[in-house]
Amino acid sequence: MTEILSVAAGLLVTIPLAGYLIMFIFSKQLTGNHRKSVYLAIDFSTLLFIFSVHFLIIMIWGKSFLWLIMLILIFLAVIFVLIHWKLRQEINFGRVFKGYWRFNFLLFFFVYLVLIIVGLYQRISWLVA
Repeated sequence: MTEILSVAAGLLVTIPLAGYLIMFIFSKQLTGNHRKSVYLAIDFSTLLFIFSVHFLIIMIWGKSFLWLIMLILIFLAVIFVLIHWKLRQEINFGRVFKGYWRFNFLLFFFVYLVLIIVGLYQRISWLVA
């Protein structure tokens, strides 16, 4: 049983798009609302993309930059709070966190795609050379 759980967790971290699809299908069946299902799947898979970026960096460069990822996450949170405060003069933390979390999805999804391309290029160039 633990072996099955570890394989499932490894699959979700290495292929976060599978986690997105699984969560989307599950929430679509549960809620019946397409838009809400997309948002739930995005919210769930953001964490998967963050971990995937961390592990891809380790695979490509052999070093952990988790401290830098955490620093970026904190910096972005501060920026989002400051922008919200400047625009609204009042901080609604639920709204700020939702925007922050969805921006992180876009950021880490993009970084994930870039790292996949870099990793493939690196592996192919090692095989050719």
